[in-house]
Amino acid sequence: MGLSETLANYFDVHKHGSTVRTEILAGLTTFLTMSYIVVVNPSLLTDQPYIEGVDGIAIAGYTPGEVQSMLAVVTILAAAIATTVMAFYANRPFAQAPGLGLNAFFAFTVVGALGVPWQTALAAVFVEGIIFIALTAVGAREAIIKVFPEPVKMAVGTGIGLFLAIIGLQAMGIVVDDTATLVTMGNLASNPVAIVSIVGLFFTFALYAANVPGSIIIGIVGTSLLGWGLTVSGLVAPEADLVAGSSAATYDITPLAGAFVSGFGNVEAFSFALIVITFFFVDFFDTAGTLVGVGQAGGFLDEDGDLPDIDKPLMADAVGTTAGAMLGTSTVTTYIESATGVEEGGRTGLTALVVALLFLASLAIVPLATAIPQYASHIALVVIGVVMLRNVVDIEWDDLTFTIPAGMTILVMPFTYSIAYGIAAGIVSYPLVKVAAGEYDEVSAGQWALAVAFVLYFVVRTSGMLQAQV
Repeated sequence: MGLSETLANYFDVHKHGSTVRTEILAGLTTFLTMSYIVVVNPSLLTDQPYIEGVDGIAIAGYTPGEVQSMLAVVTILAAAIATTVMAFYANRPFAQAPGLGLNAFFAFTVVGALGVPWQTALAAVFVEGIIFIALTAVGAREAIIKVFPEPVKMAVGTGIGLFLAIIGLQAMGIVVDDTATLVTMGNLASNPVAIVSIVGLFFTFALYAANVPGSIIIGIVGTSLLGWGLTVSGLVAPEADLVAGSSAATYDITPLAGAFVSGFGNVEAFSFALIVITFFFVDFFDTAGTLVGVGQAGGFLDEDGDLPDIDKPLMADAVGTTAGAMLGTSTVTTYIESATGVEEGGRTGLTALVVALLFLASLAIVPLATAIPQYASHIALVVIGVVMLRNVVDIEWDDLTFTIPAGMTILVMPFTYSIAYGIAAGIVSYPLVKVAAGEYDEVSAGQWALAVAFVLYFVVRTSGMLQAQV
């Protein structure tokens, strides 16, 4: 029996109406559409703007470039582990990797705005993964879904999209801070970074709209090459920072692997709980929504619109998150880009296995992670952020008891630079507007408990900040 036949039999390829060749092509397509994360995740996790001179993940004795290459290795390994579990345990064509939005929350909110050590942030991701595993194992999915208000669940994707977009636009010099209006348009005419970024952004948009496989990674690399070419040719001075600083790549991840353990020594219970809840909320609902969305594209859903045996891919996600935290990266989640492989005919775990193997093969390009300038890598944030805005159509805007919590969730995220604060705003406002509308019976005890918990958190946090100022 040949390898092709062995794989077909193991994954029931023919039973699912597919072929080994189709599954391999589907896996290649999925990998190309999500491979940008190998470059973008390290860039995001080492970047946060709130504490001068401090990076999101910084390791004494290592340059930022070396830390980025470590994170590229960890990103690849976490994606490969999670997607391999998806392949063999769930036998589904879904691919996983550290998620956009959750890595931004990790670096910009948890480490940046809250000042939490990155080791403690990894500990929160680890705890979230363990909770996810436990709840999935006991079949508590339905109970979890009912606790969180529907408009908040529907609005999170759009809010995260705006959050990612403003981070990307800032890195590209298109949006800058302003003392009078807080934010404004940058001086595009005289800023080479902004000019090259705009060219690269619209080039990437064009490729994405044309359904070119790997459009985002092509856009990132193309933008980097444009900046390099302008600098080398002398058309733009090296001081313009169009080229990333040179730095040796390292494959040694020992400073990151296991670092989460030391994070438990710096835990402040209330803040830590909020961070864990936020990681869990976004991870769970992002994954569940993605699984149903991609499942619909592949015809996997039953007559009730549910994905059969959804607990298996959810478990793969939970295991990936836990493994990723142990290795040293933010939350792993299922990628909506898996739909591209499904549209190519991928129907089984063999597609996911191909993706996992291609991630491992991409270890060869780890040095690329340190060679890509930030403005180029952050093009992915704007593109994905814009695409995520389409989730807004799922919200019942004609019902004010949905409009207000959803609107608060969406608006507060980018304006406070915090996914957690956006979710909190939606959760707190939901029972209030429901009661005001006389719809008492639509608010569960769990939803009231969540709202009260968030109010208490902000009361405690605000009083602590006021005392510090006095």
